[in-house]
Amino acid sequence: MNLALSLIAASVAPVLLLDEDLTVIAASESFLEGFDVGLEDIPGARLADLGDGEWNTPQLWSLLKATAYGQAAIKAYEMDVGSRRGVRHLVLNAQRLDNGIGQGIRLLLSIQDVTDARASDREKDALIRDKAVLVQEMQHRIANSLQIIASVLMQGVRKVGSDESRDHLRDAHQRIMSVAAVQRQLTGSTLGDVELRGYFTDLCRSIGDSMIRDHDQLSLTVTVDDSIASSGKAVSLGLIVTELVINALKHAFPDDRDGQITVDYRAHGEGWTLTICDDGMGLPSGGGVAKPGLGTGIVKALASQLGAVIEMADAKPGLRVSITCDPQSSPVI
Repeated sequence: MNLALSLIAASVAPVLLLDEDLTVIAASESFLEGFDVGLEDIPGARLADLGDGEWNTPQLWSLLKATAYGQAAIKAYEMDVGSRRGVRHLVLNAQRLDNGIGQGIRLLLSIQDVTDARASDREKDALIRDKAVLVQEMQHRIANSLQIIASVLMQGVRKVGSDESRDHLRDAHQRIMSVAAVQRQLTGSTLGDVELRGYFTDLCRSIGDSMIRDHDQLSLTVTVDDSIASSGKAVSLGLIVTELVINALKHAFPDDRDGQITVDYRAHGEGWTLTICDDGMGLPSGGGVAKPGLGTGIVKALASQLGAVIEMADAKPGLRVSITCDPQSSPVI
């Protein structure tokens, strides 16, 4: 008995030993110091009498009595206690000691003060909310800036006299609109991972709505597995998809030809393959290669960033462009 009381008294955590009437038999030094209770207040005192009455709560009293008689158990019970130090958030655990320390029923009540931890959690939650608001504001600013840049470029198209200069400005305008489309689809996903099926579907729907006049004549289909990517990887993939789909819409179906474009993404182990295929004009006759443009350079740079290789093949009819990631050489993004 004396050894058990000595162990309780020396406990680093706030601990009380109670009898079946919830009278305090022993208290740890940490309890006395942490809850402003004097050692002289302990002998013969009931739990409800300690401090300024903060322990005299009917719900706690009922739970402790039920635990003493084996009808319940207190595990991680949380309660707010008002004291001279202000409101404190406590986590309580109570255990009936069936083997007994001395005579009669004994309860071991341990108390953990989590006030600071809860305050820290609330502060972190507030910081996360503030960050989300800042990211949303940044996205609005980016969208507005892209619209301004696109408008300036289109004004330049109308003012310049050279056909080559107009073509360059139109290409630059299209690049800006591509980035804007990716930015719109990623809104709300910047802070976490991106589910690629929904992302590619929404992205291609946006492109199709702006560039396809007759969806019965020209279709754009997306098939993606259950892959999830980081926001950084999703941005690069989205820009690649946008560039290749827009390129197919602009060049694969001259003279209002009917056709179909498919976007397919499949993971294989740690790697993946993105394929954009159309049934349009295909590669130039005679096996020649079209002069690379700004879009081609962007796709090559993005593929290199992802550790992927590009393969172009005749789809008979049409063109198939595959971007394949080698899991052994692709960087983490």
